[in-house]
Amino acid sequence: MTFRSRLFATVALPVLSTALIATPTLADALMKPFEVAQESTGEGQPSEEELLLQQQQQQQDDEAQRAAEDEQQRQAEEQKAAEEAEKAAAEQQAAEEEAQRAAAEAEQRQAEEQKAAEEAERAAAEQKAAEDEAQRAAAEEEQRQAEEQKAAEEAERAAAEQKAAEDEAQRAAAEEEQRQAEEQKAAEDAEKAAADQKAAEDEAQRAAAEAEAQRQADEQKAAEEQKALDEQKPATEEQAEQPVQQQDGGTSETTAGESEQPAVGEGEQPAVAGEESPAVAGEESPADTGTDQPATAETGETPVTEPVPEVVDTMTEAEKQEIAEDPAKTDETVVLPVENGAAVLDSDKDADNAGGQESREQRRKKREELRAQEEDVPVPETDDAAQATISEEVREAVPGRIEAAIKEEGKRVKEAPDFAVPETTNIINNTVINNTIINNNTVNNTTIDNSVTEVNIVERVENRTVLEVGDQLIVRGDDRPRLRRDSEEVYYDNLARGRVRETIVRPGGVEIVTIYNRYGDIIQRSRVGRDGREYILVYAPELEDDSPRPGLVDVGYELPPMRLRIPVSDYIIDTSSNPDRDYYDFLAEPPVERVERVYTIDEVKHSARLRDKVRRIDLDTITFATGSADVPMSQARTLRSVAEAMQKVLDKDPGETFLIEGHTDAVGSDKSNLVLSDERAESVASLLTDVYGIPPENLQTQGYGERFLKVKTQVAEQQNRRVTIRRVTTLVRPMARAN
Repeated sequence: MTFRSRLFATVALPVLSTALIATPTLADALMKPFEVAQESTGEGQPSEEELLLQQQQQQQDDEAQRAAEDEQQRQAEEQKAAEEAEKAAAEQQAAEEEAQRAAAEAEQRQAEEQKAAEEAERAAAEQKAAEDEAQRAAAEEEQRQAEEQKAAEEAERAAAEQKAAEDEAQRAAAEEEQRQAEEQKAAEDAEKAAADQKAAEDEAQRAAAEAEAQRQADEQKAAEEQKALDEQKPATEEQAEQPVQQQDGGTSETTAGESEQPAVGEGEQPAVAGEESPAVAGEESPADTGTDQPATAETGETPVTEPVPEVVDTMTEAEKQEIAEDPAKTDETVVLPVENGAAVLDSDKDADNAGGQESREQRRKKREELRAQEEDVPVPETDDAAQATISEEVREAVPGRIEAAIKEEGKRVKEAPDFAVPETTNIINNTVINNTIINNNTVNNTTIDNSVTEVNIVERVENRTVLEVGDQLIVRGDDRPRLRRDSEEVYYDNLARGRVRETIVRPGGVEIVTIYNRYGDIIQRSRVGRDGREYILVYAPELEDDSPRPGLVDVGYELPPMRLRIPVSDYIIDTSSNPDRDYYDFLAEPPVERVERVYTIDEVKHSARLRDKVRRIDLDTITFATGSADVPMSQARTLRSVAEAMQKVLDKDPGETFLIEGHTDAVGSDKSNLVLSDERAESVASLLTDVYGIPPENLQTQGYGERFLKVKTQVAEQQNRRVTIRRVTTLVRPMARAN
């Protein structure tokens, strides 16, 4: 049953029934008074009781009528309420239907929204999948590009390696061709010598044959004569044969000897003549091995009349390695723990070269005597500690004296001066032990004291001068052209006491000011920046007083033999075996023993004993071609780590000074090897400046030829052809006091 049916049954129907019943009753009530009145009119006047009753009846009727009206009104209201309820029910039903319709629409809308959401989700998923696909494609494209770039880089590197290999192959082919040409020439020379020797032998054989024929003829003639004499003097037979046999034997030996001697001379002479030309090229030229005596005669060297006793190392490799790890435990000469390794210290090498085994024993005894005294002095931990013996007065006077020299009035000259060569020099070789033979008796421990020795100019090669000092050759180079490179202006002023001031003006206003004495020794060198700040590079106060002493004195001979008290690995670095070493920390380390005073740069260059005070880096990754001082760019790149460490040292103190030393092997003449080694040192210094930006004024160069071999051998040896770097700042200028 619907809501409308229920409403009609419970409300509307009862109200309607009541209305139908109440209508006749209401009509009877209205007609009753009218009837009573009619009756009264016909019969007479009603009594009071009747009137009262009528009035009550009338009141009851009125009340009934009013109740009926009220009931009717109530019923009307109920009907109205029923109608309103029906209307409300209808409205409610309509609302329910509307709600149902709205719910259906909402459900449909939700379904549509859900469907739309699903479609949107599906679209989002498709979009995300598309984005993922795009990202994957982009990643694959990026990876492909990276692989292509890597492949291109590998191809470029392979091309570079191939080109390097081709260049190396071309170089090797050129060297092989040159070697073959040299071998062919040597073979031709040998063939010619063999031909000459064969011709000489044929000539000797011919001469011997002629001599033999002549001898036989003489014998036959003598026999005939003897036979004739036998008939006359039979008693003299034995006396006649003996002299003939002796004479014949002597003649035969003499003839053979005379015929052999020219053969040897003819075979050797072309080789000797061919040696003279390549001697200038230095080290590895094969002909140089036989030019020692001609070179000595040419340069005026003192011939060595007595051989130096050979140094024989009896220690095993393990013992050498143990000593190298802690040299302080021994008084023996410390040697490199390699096959045929030379002494670690250059001063020990000098002693070995001059005095051999005898000198080693003398130095061992001296170290033993000084052991306790040296152990009381610790190894310096800072540069300031290394200069502890230098007075405070000297340190405090440096800035003022240098500034005075820079501002001193001088006479301007147009050209660079030519420095004088000292005529004499004081060299005291109090550590050189020689064996002097007197009447077949060996006198040991002879001390040579060359207190005054002449200095002669042997040769001038471009900006280098080879000097003969006693029994040694020294090369002195002029580094002014290297410092003047790329400068804006250079001018010179003559100062008092024979001094010369050179001022080099660099782009940007930086000035390099150097004071030289009459011999070209550096008294002081400073860099003045654009801001006027001055950095002292070299300062040698002892040269300021115009002393007549030249700068060729080995002042290290005044010092006792050095005892190395740190591991060899902390004293020497080979760049080939220590590529990952922190070169900055190594270069920043102080000297390994105290510095007695401030030395001149030339005193350091000419004294192995002074240089031994500071550590060194062997640039053995640079291998020079035969007789060449050029550095290939492929090898120049191996200097990057060392150059960066040097620059880091200079960033901390722009006044640092590095010594670049050049060396050769033992093949070739001393003179040519000295020049070649000095050229190699200058090549590396120029490379450090041009490629890596190290200022040239912070670099000093010196060549030592074959004097300080790393491996003891007289044949060609790559390890001996090297360049070495040392930081010598603490030796050549006073250090500022640490606060």
